[in-house]
Amino acid sequence: MTTDRELHDHLIGQQGSRADLNTPVLILDVDALDRNIHRMAVLAADHRFALRPHAKTHKSVDIARRQIAAGAVGVCCAKIGEAEVLAAGGVTGILITSPVAAPAAIERLAKLAATAAGLMAVVDHPGVAERIDAALAGAGARLDVVIDIDPGIARTGVASAEAAVALAKVIAASPNLAYRGVQFYCGSQQHIESYADRRAAIVERTAYLQDIIAALSGAGFAPGIVTGSGTGTHRIDLELGIFTELQAGSYVFMDKQYLDCDLVDGGEPPFEVSLSVDARVVSANHSGLVTIDAGFKSLSTDGGVAVVQRGAPETAFFAFMGDEHAALIAPDIGTQLAPGDPVSLIVPHCDPTVNLYDNYHVVAGDMLVDIWPVGGRGCAR
Repeated sequence: MTTDRELHDHLIGQQGSRADLNTPVLILDVDALDRNIHRMAVLAADHRFALRPHAKTHKSVDIARRQIAAGAVGVCCAKIGEAEVLAAGGVTGILITSPVAAPAAIERLAKLAATAAGLMAVVDHPGVAERIDAALAGAGARLDVVIDIDPGIARTGVASAEAAVALAKVIAASPNLAYRGVQFYCGSQQHIESYADRRAAIVERTAYLQDIIAALSGAGFAPGIVTGSGTGTHRIDLELGIFTELQAGSYVFMDKQYLDCDLVDGGEPPFEVSLSVDARVVSANHSGLVTIDAGFKSLSTDGGVAVVQRGAPETAFFAFMGDEHAALIAPDIGTQLAPGDPVSLIVPHCDPTVNLYDNYHVVAGDMLVDIWPVGGRGCAR
């Protein structure tokens, strides 16, 4: 297979070279990306919050380095595979936000803890904490851990204050583990479109978190770190002031799911769209429909459908037509566009869309300026 580098290296630095890219292709507007990174860093600093953005969004050493250079204390990774990739790229201060429980994964975690500066991981079960401690002893390493708290979705995390305290006691008795605090990520609240409804949901969940913190503090385990939040709730969480650090991730890109949300209570969206998929028309034989070369293999399907950013009427309706194709439907679009014409799309959900590509094609305006690997692509274990 011809690689992105073989296809496109010769276009780097050429004015207008974005138009010559083979499609479908993942596009990253570096200027918009840097503005988004700067805005979130300033916002966190102004509220005296640490920022540890979630790299499951971008899976990129290059982007993580930019975030840390702007002031982030590190990054979050969903899986140990992502953490291994970023640590190998020199990224420090990594927090693995999903429990590591499989025996082989625990061995990898212990090995990584021996070499990765500032590594942390979540735990939500006493038995797993004990197994991690034993593996660390074998690797001659120590590991900082935070207790994952279930925010009510029954996915991961301890399910009660009593369970949190019991787990803290196990961690305290484990010579190779160091208790640092708690994680509380309200994932199901992030995409509530109404700001008022989203705020009410987070206020209720934050009261529950405060009860957990009070129980831990009363037992002698006051959390030094309270980590969580996301792009959808970052403003609310900054206002409530319970977290010590933010894990927001999608703000670097912005996708349709977050564009549909009122992030700032009626104000202008605080972040720009920096990520898109460029496609091309491949068939235009009907007046009200054209076919493009980006289907299920090019765009995530869990967040609705893509929307036109440029190259076609913004009102055109996107409809998947299979693995390789989609339709753009609008009156007379088949007479306005011809095979070969480029179209740029705002993605429905950025994280899984990024995972479909080997590389970002980084542009400044309409010029290709670099190609960055999606290093953590497929690192789901």
